[in-house]
Amino acid sequence: MSPSEMTQQMTSAPGFIAALDQSGGSTPNTLKRYGVQGWQTDQEMFSLIHRMRSRIITSSAFSGQKIIGAILFKTTLESEIECVPTAKYLMSNRRIVPFLKIDNGLAKLSDGVRLMKPIPELEETLKLALAHGVFGTKMRSVIDEANPNGISKIVAQQFDFARQILEYDLVPIVEPEVTIDIKDKAQSEDILLENLTRHLDALPDNAKVILKLTLPEQPNLYAPLLDHPAIMRVVALSGGYSLKDATAKLRENRGMIASFSRALTSGLLKSLSDQEFNTMLTSNVEQIFDASVAD
Repeated sequence: MSPSEMTQQMTSAPGFIAALDQSGGSTPNTLKRYGVQGWQTDQEMFSLIHRMRSRIITSSAFSGQKIIGAILFKTTLESEIECVPTAKYLMSNRRIVPFLKIDNGLAKLSDGVRLMKPIPELEETLKLALAHGVFGTKMRSVIDEANPNGISKIVAQQFDFARQILEYDLVPIVEPEVTIDIKDKAQSEDILLENLTRHLDALPDNAKVILKLTLPEQPNLYAPLLDHPAIMRVVALSGGYSLKDATAKLRENRGMIASFSRALTSGLLKSLSDQEFNTMLTSNVEQIFDASVAD
């Protein structure tokens, strides 16, 4: 896929973004849900998760007809699928646009939020992304409380990194996740919207970012952002909601598309036959796609 083809796909094609970027912190639970336990080292663990991701990506259900992009973890990017580098396999064999997760996880809770840890290797990672033909990046931080000071810091940090990423002609996915079960979730989202709007307004002309946001308590809360000149897409994370609940909430939000992780892999087990695995994944993909294109 050429850069212009990837830009067009990410700007206007129907579909959703698959999140296959589980890190060292989330990989153990992902593998356990898949029915795999008992690894001894991190290297073995990452080898096991790559086998799971490879099984997903090589499934006939995983194609650019309904999945427009996929977010990868660094070890996945540097690995191969059927003897082809992962990003190249996605672009050439699946017509899916690759993104790279670049953050180093979360700092300790402060002011009701968990900022990203420092990324001292950012320049090296962005060069790696470019070398693999990656279209953009993703970075996640978390809001646990409707704390105006904390939310202001979290959005400022996200956009500080976004500006650096834009200098490499990569499209940043900005992900300030709001935890789904906090008591003041709606208030947190109102504060988040205000901060996002201010930082989007301050971006340079022609800059484009993707926002990845928790499905809001108030349907269509983020609809005003859809037409902002700095927005390429507004996508939703499942955040721990079940596949059924996540797709139902997504349908309530005009213009948002999915970027699900746990909901996408719901019901997938290592013990399933290939036919059973493909049937389950096909069902998940179709449900997420239908919710992403609903008016």
